[in-house]
Amino acid sequence: MSPQDHAALPVRSQEVARILAEAGVSGTVRELTESTRTAAEAAAALGCEVGAIANSLVFISDDEPVLVMTSGRHQVDTTALAARWGRGPLRRATADQVREATGQAIGGVAPVGHPRPLPTVVDAALSDYPRLWAAGGTPRTLFPTTADELLRLTNGRRLPVGP
Repeated sequence: MSPQDHAALPVRSQEVARILAEAGVSGTVRELTESTRTAAEAAAALGCEVGAIANSLVFISDDEPVLVMTSGRHQVDTTALAARWGRGPLRRATADQVREATGQAIGGVAPVGHPRPLPTVVDAALSDYPRLWAAGGTPRTLFPTTADELLRLTNGRRLPVGP
């Protein structure tokens, strides 16, 4: 996608697209007419398995925001993940905390484009899918990626996030 094509995207997604292009990511951010706010909505809009949706969830741990990239096929076991990650308890961030930490709204949080990098875990289950879809900065934008690419983009750590 050329810089001119980025201009057609919402402002938050333009920043995500710029960062992805600079990182050498081949997939481009695209805007859909359908909502992709939930993993089920995104999977339906894209015609893929819900597990191939890489949800970006923000939690608060040790008084700082952290990002958990999880497969849409299951929920995060916060107690188990905190223990595996070696962090204090994880609690879901409020909508205001998500926006403050990422500059993006719940349902559209991208793995990149935040005011500062967040400590990140990439769900080991995402490696089960050769092609993933992650939010592009708004509830209607997404981009194709892989688990390895998410690890590289976020400087994340691969861990199981379920029980």
